[in-house]
Amino acid sequence: MPSAFQFQCHFVLIFLAASKGETRYLEVRDAGEDEPFLLLSEDLKRELSAGQIYRRSLRCIDMLSIEGQFTFTADQPQLHCATFFIGEPEELITIDYDFVNIDCQGGDFLKVFDGWILKGEKFPSSLDHPLPTSQRYVDFCESGNIQRSIRSSQNVAMIFFRIHQPGNGFTITVKKNANLFPCNVISQTPSGRFTMVIPHQHRNCSFSIIYPVVIKISDLILGHLNGLFLKKPSAGCAGVGDFVELLGGTGLDPSKMFPLADLCHSFHGSAQMKIGCDNTVLRMVSSGKHVNRVTFEYHQLDLQETENRKENSIEEFCFPSI
Repeated sequence: MPSAFQFQCHFVLIFLAASKGETRYLEVRDAGEDEPFLLLSEDLKRELSAGQIYRRSLRCIDMLSIEGQFTFTADQPQLHCATFFIGEPEELITIDYDFVNIDCQGGDFLKVFDGWILKGEKFPSSLDHPLPTSQRYVDFCESGNIQRSIRSSQNVAMIFFRIHQPGNGFTITVKKNANLFPCNVISQTPSGRFTMVIPHQHRNCSFSIIYPVVIKISDLILGHLNGLFLKKPSAGCAGVGDFVELLGGTGLDPSKMFPLADLCHSFHGSAQMKIGCDNTVLRMVSSGKHVNRVTFEYHQLDLQETENRKENSIEEFCFPSI
């Protein structure tokens, strides 16, 4: 059975697909119970390609992956609301306050968080984000007109808000900006291909896939030679300043996930791993002394897929769901 985390994350991603347009734009493709995703219809695609600004109302719990102007108006006291934003891996998200009518003195708030929080776990983790956690929150009631535009550090962000008085609310505009060197990404899809580059920067970058997957690394440049090491308490890449690690777990925060394998040296070829976890993360640690690069592809793990592949492969592993 899927864990509570996996159910919540898949619900969020399914909700994301449904939230890309109004109900009249939704088309359900043929899928089984394990793949209940929704697609945008051609009507919405034509409207957006025509240059029109997309507008719609926000729900108390909502998710957006599209640019536009969005308005929330409380029809009753709304005390625990949040909107998740997600872009493509190479995009940053900018949130502009167009209009805000909330009672800060009466206990209302409107906060932007640079990343996602789910069940108390953060992405990116505190170890991977350039800012301390306290600075990742921007509170409208504290900043007001001083900071009416907030840009994320990665392809995900979110807002929290509480509004007591019916009729109060806010309007925001969401825009996407190009990110030349994406660092810290949540994938919108269960399959894809990505190249992560860290150019002479002392930072850590995580690519999160909220599905059990088969992940294949085809190219790794760290400035070192060949090597793939299973993670052991007294082995691995300890003392190496530049490496890639594969993580698996049942939560959102990479720092709380279980390390499965270390890749300490450059190679060209194929290193493959099946990871049957709710969340799979490829994480690159960079000392800043090199231009580090890793290219990988991934697809959702087929539960019927039990044959060992001929490529360099490691047995599927993960903690049992709780």
